[in-house]
Amino acid sequence: MTEEEIKNEEEQQETVFNENVVSDSVADTQEDTPVEPTEGQDPLEAAKAEIEQLKTQMLYKTAEFDNYRKRTLKEKAELILNGGEKAVSAVLPIIDDMERAIENGTKTDDPAVLREGMELIYNKFMKALEGLGVKKIDTENADFDTDLHEAVAMVPGMGDDKKGKVIDCLQTGYQLNDKVIRHAKVAVGQ
Repeated sequence: MTEEEIKNEEEQQETVFNENVVSDSVADTQEDTPVEPTEGQDPLEAAKAEIEQLKTQMLYKTAEFDNYRKRTLKEKAELILNGGEKAVSAVLPIIDDMERAIENGTKTDDPAVLREGMELIYNKFMKALEGLGVKKIDTENADFDTDLHEAVAMVPGMGDDKKGKVIDCLQTGYQLNDKVIRHAKVAVGQ
């Protein structure tokens, strides 16, 4: 968003806030002054006036709630549509590096150079993921934990010191802000 759009949005929110404050203060003063029959007024007429007052208050509150509901639904829809923007922005430079590596891969026959380039891109990608809150689940010499690991194989005869321990990681698991997004597939000692 540009600065001008942000200022316009803030002014709109301030206007809505001020309108709500005015309508709330009018409603509050109306609530504080119940209609009571005067000496010459019929009690039935006073009750009808109070009913009208309460209907008006209810309409204000209903409209206010409806506006709140619409605003939150709009904000939620915007978050859903644009929620991945940060992740995509972090990955775009890595895609550029991959394109350059593919282009330059045809110019060399040395596999060591290609391997080094791929490792650099991989490291850059992992740093970008870490910046977004993604981290690998550690499996090296770890106790088997069903919250983090998925056992795909049991390895017998590894000894008592390896019982219940992760022997091998077949697929790396990842966490996003301490929430497991993919369990590590591991072989466990039996």
